[in-house]
Amino acid sequence: MPHKVKTLKPSNFETIDSAVFNWIDKILDIYSTTNQGWKKVHVMWLTAERAAQRERRRTNGADALIFPMISVERTSVGKTAVASRPIPGNVFPVRDYRKGSYRIHKRINQEKTKNFRNADSIDIYGQNNFPWKDSFGKKIPNQKVVYQTITAPMPVYYDLSYTINIRTDYQQQMNEIMQPFMVLAGGINQFILEKDGYSYEAFIEDNYPSDNNVSNLSEEEKKYETTVTLKVLGFILGSGKNQETPKMVIRENAVELKFQRERVVLGDINEYGIDDNKDKEPLRPRHKEPFPFDN
Repeated sequence: MPHKVKTLKPSNFETIDSAVFNWIDKILDIYSTTNQGWKKVHVMWLTAERAAQRERRRTNGADALIFPMISVERTSVGKTAVASRPIPGNVFPVRDYRKGSYRIHKRINQEKTKNFRNADSIDIYGQNNFPWKDSFGKKIPNQKVVYQTITAPMPVYYDLSYTINIRTDYQQQMNEIMQPFMVLAGGINQFILEKDGYSYEAFIEDNYPSDNNVSNLSEEEKKYETTVTLKVLGFILGSGKNQETPKMVIRENAVELKFQRERVVLGDINEYGIDDNKDKEPLRPRHKEPFPFDN
């Protein structure tokens, strides 16, 4: 049966950003009490393009934002310290034009392995698909197996920090929104983000800075704001669209080595017509069993 082809998107900063946004919008899926009943809290990405941000934000007729609302922003990116990386060393790429340094999969090429087996079967037994067995009836393992090795670029690890800003009009709304963040990982602050087949380790800071203007007696609009800081251990693969080499490289191993023989130098062809084979042993006839069991 042919191998099933699976596509794998490369991991980049957009993948990690999408994992964070989907975690807040789809996994937590936070609701709160509003004047219109129990409603889902709108989540907005602050660093989106201005045109897209205008289409996605919730506003009233006066072009003012409607709260409660959660906004997400990536604030910093730094390379992970060597001692904290899953792969602390550096795996250099293969020294050819295709590169690729990290092996992610290995499989047998059934078609080419079968061709080598049949060729040896015809050469030794004179027929195709002959059952290879020794004199004791034990099956002889195939020594010419073609493997396909799939390699990818070396993952480069980064520490990414995200700021989650929560703003509401009422204290009750803030309490309802903050509770899922506070009980997410139980007694620890670690959890896993997933996107496009990748998993990223994330941590929530223990402190939640809050700000409000309740004590201000002016006619300014009342607001409640809380900031949640998120740290994600992510990684990127390759250079994206700027990468000239393949994103995934497939290589096959060599199972048989052949080279041309110089017949004149080795004496296979007699240039002078002298019969020098009189004292030599006659050539052995072709054996009918495989070489490993030829005594």
